[in-house]
Order: sequence, then structure tokens, then C-alpha cells
Amino acid sequence: MGILDRFINQNDDEEQEKLEEGLEKTRTSFFGKIDRMVRGKDSVDAELLDELEEILVTSDVGVDTTLDIIDHVEARVAEDQYVSTEELNLLIRDEIAKLMLEDEDERPADFDARLPNKPHVIMVVGVNGVGKTTTIGKMAHKYKQAGKSVMVGAADTFRAAAIEQLEIWADRAEVPIIKQQHGSDPAAVAYDTIEAAQARDTDVVLIDTAGRLHTKGGLMDELAKMKRVMQKRTESAPHEVLLVLDASTGQNALRQAEEFTESVDVTGLALTKLDGTAKGGVVIGVSHQFQVPVKYIGVGEGIEDLQVFDRKGFVEGLFKGVA
Repeated sequence: MGILDRFINQNDDEEQEKLEEGLEKTRTSFFGKIDRMVRGKDSVDAELLDELEEILVTSDVGVDTTLDIIDHVEARVAEDQYVSTEELNLLIRDEIAKLMLEDEDERPADFDARLPNKPHVIMVVGVNGVGKTTTIGKMAHKYKQAGKSVMVGAADTFRAAAIEQLEIWADRAEVPIIKQQHGSDPAAVAYDTIEAAQARDTDVVLIDTAGRLHTKGGLMDELAKMKRVMQKRTESAPHEVLLVLDASTGQNALRQAEEFTESVDVTGLALTKLDGTAKGGVVIGVSHQFQVPVKYIGVGEGIEDLQVFDRKGFVEGLFKGVA
């Protein structure tokens, strides 16, 4: 019995169907490469494992995670005496499932879950273009649907039109926004947002941040300053630091995760643009390599197209239809 057979997917049918559609290109590309690799071969040998390693790396799973998978597959081949290439898909499926499901006690951070802080402050970070503003708008909508009051802070004051874009999403989600003029101090915006949220007894605060300054060090210093200033209003803020990554960029997303997790106390990840890309393997690598939970995935452009990440549902969708 494979590891997936011991779990029951908790996503509702509609969200799972949307996820499976979003993974179609990744699934087709990944397993298409494996099918071509094993064609005409009758055993799992060193040459085949080398080819599998190359496929995993080029599928944006990441080098470190790929090496772990290959090591486990080699051990399983030796221990269980797997010799048939027909069994390789199931073997890979089991090993990836183990990586994704290794923390069985982990529960998804549902939007209707009880929050330990009020306001619960979430600082959203990531480079420009990954979908930070869109993710904030979708999160605000989801939290509001769950019955929570939400406020957003436009602390990306460096990028032209960033404030206006966040205003559009705040209007869509029908939540208030705290903003200042372009070029204002981002830390001051974050402070004002928390102050306003406390005055209005708001449940959730979502703080947008800059994605680029003149240097990487300047960006990280600015984020650290924002954190210090927020703590003058709420000592434990921010309660979450959500790093947004664009899944369609593959290896670039892994590099961005490395830079941010080294410099900022990232508590969770959001992977955007998962629909329509063949680079969905990056979810496996980023989840395993950095030991930071993937909390949300974007599977479309609509305000409803943000899902709480379900490891079981993801693996099931990735391997859907695979024998």
C-alpha cells in the first residue's frame, strides 16, 4: 500500500479539481520525461538513476531535494529489490509523498481558524512581480469571508503604483486600507496601520512591503526596521512573515526563498501562479529544503483563487492518473 492510500484528501471537491487542473502541465511534463526515460529499459540501474536525477533537477524540484529523493530511491531499490521500471513511478510517488507528508501532525492554517492575537499582524514579503499585492487582496477576501475584520497597510511606498494597486484589491475585498504618499517611510505606514487596527478592534492586519531597493542589504534592513517599529505598537508583531514566491519562475523562486529565509524570520510561504506552469515541482523543493511551511497557493487570477495549501491534496493532484 502506498503512503497516499493511508490519507484522505481534505480539500473540497471544487478546490481539489481546481488544483488538479493547475498541476496538469507539471504532471504532464514531469511524468512525460520519466516515461521517455524508462522506455526500452527493463531494470532500474545506475544509469537510469542518473537520468532520473537530471529530470528532477530540471523539473525545478531543487538539487538538495533531488539528492534526498535519489538516495531514498537507491535505498529502496537495494532493500526491496525493485528491478522493474514499471514500478518506478510508484516508487517516486512514495518518496515525494514522504517528503511532503513527513509532518503528519501539521494542520493547514484555515482562514476561519482562531487567531492567537488581536490584531493578528502578517507582514507579506517578496520581490516585485511575484504577486504580493494580489495575494494580500485574496487573503483579505478569504479572512473576511470567514467572518474576520481585516485591514491592509500599503507599506510598499517605493514602487510606483504599488499603493494604487493595493487600493484596488482592498476595494475588491471591501476592507479598509491605511496609506501615505509615495516615498513615505514604510515603517511609519506599518505603525499607523497597527494603531488604526487597534483603535477599530480589527482581527487581522496585512502589511504590504517593498520588493526591491537599491541593494539586497537595503531591502532586508528596511524589513528589519519595519519589524522594530511595529513592535512599538504590538510587542510580538509581526506574528507571521509570509514570503510570496512565483512558482512559474522555478529555480529563481528557490533562490529567492534562500535569500529571504537567511535574512528574515519567514514563518510561511505562498506560491503564486501555480496554474498554467510546468514548474510546479518547485513546491516540493521549497517545502522540503527550507523547512518553512507552504501555507497558500494561487491557482488563478480571481479573488477566490487562493487555496490553503493541503500537502495531501497537492501530492494527490500531482500524481492523479499515474499508475
